[in-house]
Amino acid sequence: MEAISVEIVHPKAKKLLQNLVELDLIHIKPQASLSDILAKLRKNEAEIPSSEDITEEVETVRQARYAKKASHNN
Repeated sequence: MEAISVEIVHPKAKKLLQNLVELDLIHIKPQASLSDILAKLRKNEAEIPSSEDITEEVETVRQARYAKKASHNN
Protein backbone atom coordinates (compact mmCIF):
# COMPACT_ATOMS: atom_id res chain seq x y z
CA MET A 1 0.00 0.00 0.00
CA GLU A 2 1.20 3.51 -0.82
CA ALA A 3 0.09 6.69 0.94
CA ILE A 4 0.07 10.08 -0.76
CA SER A 5 -1.17 13.55 0.06
CA VAL A 6 -3.48 15.21 -2.46
CA GLU A 7 -4.50 18.86 -2.73
CA ILE A 8 -7.86 19.15 -4.46
CA VAL A 9 -8.06 22.19 -6.74
CA HIS A 10 -11.32 21.43 -8.52
CA PRO A 11 -14.63 20.13 -7.08
CA LYS A 12 -14.87 17.44 -9.78
CA ALA A 13 -11.65 15.89 -8.49
CA LYS A 14 -13.24 15.39 -5.07
CA LYS A 15 -16.20 13.64 -6.70
CA LEU A 16 -13.83 11.36 -8.61
CA LEU A 17 -12.05 10.49 -5.36
CA GLN A 18 -15.39 9.75 -3.69
CA ASN A 19 -16.24 7.42 -6.60
CA LEU A 20 -12.96 5.56 -6.04
CA VAL A 21 -13.83 5.21 -2.35
CA GLU A 22 -17.24 3.78 -3.27
CA LEU A 23 -15.52 1.24 -5.54
CA ASP A 24 -13.31 0.33 -2.55
CA LEU A 25 -10.20 1.22 -4.53
CA ILE A 26 -8.91 3.87 -2.11
CA HIS A 27 -9.43 5.02 1.47
CA ILE A 28 -9.46 8.67 2.46
CA LYS A 29 -8.25 9.61 5.93
CA PRO A 30 -8.82 13.08 7.31
CA GLN A 31 -5.65 15.06 7.99
CA ALA A 32 -4.74 15.12 11.67
CA SER A 33 -4.78 18.51 13.32
CA LEU A 34 -2.11 19.72 15.73
CA SER A 35 -4.52 19.03 18.60
CA ASP A 36 -4.97 15.44 17.42
CA ILE A 37 -1.22 14.91 17.18
CA LEU A 38 -0.61 16.38 20.64
CA ALA A 39 -3.38 14.25 22.13
CA LYS A 40 -1.81 11.12 20.64
CA LEU A 41 1.64 12.05 21.95
CA ARG A 42 0.31 12.93 25.39
CA LYS A 43 -1.63 9.69 25.77
CA ASN A 44 1.40 7.73 26.96
CA GLU A 45 3.28 10.47 28.78
CA ALA A 46 3.48 10.70 32.57
CA GLU A 47 4.24 14.44 32.54
CA ILE A 48 2.23 16.20 29.87
CA PRO A 49 3.28 19.71 28.76
CA SER A 50 0.44 22.14 28.18
CA SER A 51 0.01 24.10 24.96
CA GLU A 52 1.26 27.16 26.84
CA ASP A 53 4.41 25.29 27.91
CA ILE A 54 5.05 24.24 24.32
CA THR A 55 4.48 27.79 23.05
CA GLU A 56 6.85 29.18 25.68
CA GLU A 57 9.57 26.68 24.71
CA VAL A 58 9.14 27.47 21.00
CA GLU A 59 9.44 31.20 21.68
CA THR A 60 12.58 30.65 23.79
CA VAL A 61 14.22 28.64 21.02
CA ARG A 62 13.22 31.20 18.39
CA GLN A 63 14.62 34.08 20.43
CA ALA A 64 17.92 32.24 20.89
CA ARG A 65 18.06 31.41 17.18
CA TYR A 66 17.32 34.98 16.10
CA ALA A 67 19.83 36.38 18.59
CA LYS A 68 22.49 34.01 17.26
CA LYS A 69 21.67 34.95 13.66
CA ALA A 70 21.73 38.67 14.49
CA SER A 71 25.14 38.39 16.18
CA HIS A 72 26.57 36.65 13.10
CA ASN A 73 25.25 39.39 10.81
CA ASN A 74 26.95 42.19 12.78
